[in-house]
Amino acid sequence: MRRASRNGNRPEVPVDRAAKAGLDLAVRIGPLRLANPVLVASGTFGYGDEYAHVLDVARLGAVITKTVTPKPRAGNPPARIAETAAGMLNSIGLENVGPERFRSEKLPKLRSLGATIIASIGADTPEELERLLAQLAGEPGIAGFEINFSCPNVAKGGARYWAVPRRLERTLAGLRARTRAALIAKLSPDVTSVADLARACEQGGADALTAVNTFVGMAVDLGHRRSRLGRATGGLSGPAIKPLALAKCSEAVAAVRIPVIGSGGIMNGRDALEFLAVGARAIQVGTATFVRPRAAAQVLEEIAAFLAERNLAGVNDWIGVLRQPASPAALRAAGPRRSAPRTSAARHRAARAAR
Repeated sequence: MRRASRNGNRPEVPVDRAAKAGLDLAVRIGPLRLANPVLVASGTFGYGDEYAHVLDVARLGAVITKTVTPKPRAGNPPARIAETAAGMLNSIGLENVGPERFRSEKLPKLRSLGATIIASIGADTPEELERLLAQLAGEPGIAGFEINFSCPNVAKGGARYWAVPRRLERTLAGLRARTRAALIAKLSPDVTSVADLARACEQGGADALTAVNTFVGMAVDLGHRRSRLGRATGGLSGPAIKPLALAKCSEAVAAVRIPVIGSGGIMNGRDALEFLAVGARAIQVGTATFVRPRAAAQVLEEIAAFLAERNLAGVNDWIGVLRQPASPAALRAAGPRRSAPRTSAARHRAARAAR
């Protein structure tokens, strides 16, 4: 449902169901208070202003910009995108305009739209990250930084390099000393233990985590007997990864006290509500934007409609509502009456006894 725009320069915006129902969608991510839990994922929304003609970016919880590196990058050779069953492979390689053009061209445009801005930054080493943060930390309008520790498509400074807990902890401690702005660590799922990395980030001083980035994947062109991507492998995103990402997000939530932002295959409001149910404090919409440019706004509307239908006061009444299965030890402690029969035959005997 949409209402007509009174200004030809502004996009049409949907009816605000949250306001209409009196819902409180605000969430807190470290020092940030966001109007709602729907963010757009870095690398899937450009620098933000590119989508201003299709949705009101100021209504989103935050816009996370394309990752900026210490110097401009041309990215990886083509082909850089390959569609797969229920997903998409990308090997962009952190193509970006660099910090100077980001500050002089991209940031002012996004700032003028009234968006809450989280700048994604990435680098090959901790020292480069610290210098880059120092360059951008004083820029007006940047509410926080998402640190890209998880790109699977670069030769240096990618997910493998940052998959060392001690390195993550030291790096975040160095960044923490240089800014009071929110620091959000974006983690790779392709590690032995997301929980170990999450705890290291918390120890280093991160305000929040994003779980997770894309999974490493590959597709083969049988006719030409070569990979469908120029760099052989890429990052898999889209609906195919949602159950995997949800499990990684749940693992991170259980490991730390700082907020976790869920990301991975969220295509609609129900997907987002699953991440919130396991304890994510906010979510990111990524690949869905390529399918439907207004996807993030639609996800927000669907979350609001779901909460209103259940007469909940706001999104915080839904966050973390997942009922975890009882552990074997808890079942034993509860005694035989509360222990569930393990087999179908046992369940039938229990039912007959109950009758």
